[in-house]
Amino acid sequence: MSDMRASRPPMSRDEADRALAHQRGEKERIGAALLELEGHQGYQLLEGATLDGETRSVQSGVRSHMAALWALFDHYGRVLGEAEELRARHSRPGQTQLARLTWLLAGPSVELPPEEVPLERRTLLSAPSGEKLTLQAVVARMNPLYEEVARTIASLDGVWSELLSRLAEVEAERRAAATLLDSLGGTDPDLDRLTAELRAVAATVRADPMALARDGRADTARLDALRPGLADVRRRLEEADRLRAGFADRIRGIADLVDLVRGAEAEAAAHRDEVLAKIASPVLPDLPHLSAALADRLAALDGPGPGGTGWRDLAERVAGLERAANGALEQARTAAGLIRGLLDRREELRGRLEAYRVKAARLGHSEDADLSRIYERARVLLWSSPCDLRKATVTLSDYQQAISSRAKGAER
Repeated sequence: MSDMRASRPPMSRDEADRALAHQRGEKERIGAALLELEGHQGYQLLEGATLDGETRSVQSGVRSHMAALWALFDHYGRVLGEAEELRARHSRPGQTQLARLTWLLAGPSVELPPEEVPLERRTLLSAPSGEKLTLQAVVARMNPLYEEVARTIASLDGVWSELLSRLAEVEAERRAAATLLDSLGGTDPDLDRLTAELRAVAATVRADPMALARDGRADTARLDALRPGLADVRRRLEEADRLRAGFADRIRGIADLVDLVRGAEAEAAAHRDEVLAKIASPVLPDLPHLSAALADRLAALDGPGPGGTGWRDLAERVAGLERAANGALEQARTAAGLIRGLLDRREELRGRLEAYRVKAARLGHSEDADLSRIYERARVLLWSSPCDLRKATVTLSDYQQAISSRAKGAER
């Protein structure tokens, strides 16, 4: 009773009823908030996992705060329940009952056991009976605990969800590669190495995600570094699988490509022989001779060799041969074009000579002796074998300039 006498004056019946309704509503809101917090995905992840390191410390802190929150809520609920029971027993409470209600609802009616008093609130001579709080003070004590847990859970959930999502993507890449490898048979050292690295990162993601957090955000660098390597392995295995499914067609395609190289090399050689016969002192590129070596490499592709990496090694050899054959075809066609270009140049100069002769005649200089001599000199050069293209080009230029000079003279 001394506590009640030391407290504020008794509430009226209406005041007590309003205070009781307010505290009842507050209790319902607090209970719902705590249940919602425990239902949060981050809290469920934290409670359902076996954790290590930094995340285990976070888990311990959250559990401690949640235990303190529920303990405070229980004390709050017991005092409020006592007030509700008292009010229910007295439809017309007297001063004694109103004083008790006032103390329960507004006085230091919540007594915490000594072990529940926060360490920072204890002193060397703390009373063994613990700490006494009002209902309002209990709520004030709960608020920072709740906010800290909510922030921690939200941060953890963001980090963990991002890491688990990225981990699922990388593990899907690994499973795709592993499925192909199972189909092909054998082992793949690159896949084994990347799988071991992924397992190590996955163990950290699942047991200590906060070890992979930077400034409150998920650091996915280790996972991101693994994905390109796994994708490369998967693509290589897919190539081996496609080769296995269509080996005969692939080999026929390469054989056709080698035939094209052989034909392009023969064309370049034929153009070279013609140029040597028709063009004086030509500067020619070396003739490519790659088709024979490509044919030998093709003949060696008779199927996968012994061992578990047969189809994968063969796929790399086939892809390498295709690249080499395409490069050789481009080289042979380029050489043929360069060589043929000398003959094309002679034909171009011939055509220009005849065009200039027609122009001279149109200007009335068909009987010009000097023009006729230059024309004849150029014609002899261009229709001789071998043709001196350099001299023919210079002579043709002289012919064109002579015609232009006469045309300008006529205009004046």
